[in-house]
Amino acid sequence: MKVIVAGTVRVPPENIEKLRPHMHTMLAASRAEDGCETYSYGFDAKEPGLVRIFEIWRDRAALTAHTKAPHMSPWRAAGAELGVSDRRLSLYEVASETALG
Repeated sequence: MKVIVAGTVRVPPENIEKLRPHMHTMLAASRAEDGCETYSYGFDAKEPGLVRIFEIWRDRAALTAHTKAPHMSPWRAAGAELGVSDRRLSLYEVASETALG
């Protein structure tokens, strides 16, 4: 069953530009993983430092493999160093999907 991970993290606004290269590395590595259908970050237009996260994975096994991927350790270390906090992510299991457009 397809799964979606969605939520937010906070980054001190003064560290956003320092975090950006790490984000690009993480995006490229995650998007190349087997089972990754979508992986993205977005900066909130009204709240500086609020980063929205959205991921779609083929199934829970693919997401589990992602959490153990080699690029996760450097990503977590960079986040800790640059003050990433208030991690609020949720997992959604998708029973069906219908295009709206």
